[in-house]
Amino acid sequence: MRKWHTSSYSDGGGGECVEVAEGPLTLVRDTRNRELGHLVFPAEAWSAFLGGVKAEPADG
Repeated sequence: MRKWHTSSYSDGGGGECVEVAEGPLTLVRDTRNRELGHLVFPAEAWSAFLGGVKAEPADG
């Protein structure tokens, strides 16, 4: 069983957010629509995505 976690930016009050379960494959799902399933990404692709997001300036 995978352990899901929410973003550290989540407000904890049920706001719009995604959950992630990390491993060799990274699973990503919408917290408001968990029953609809999840997306699957190779761990390397997820890591590259996060690196790109962190490198992007906040305004743009």
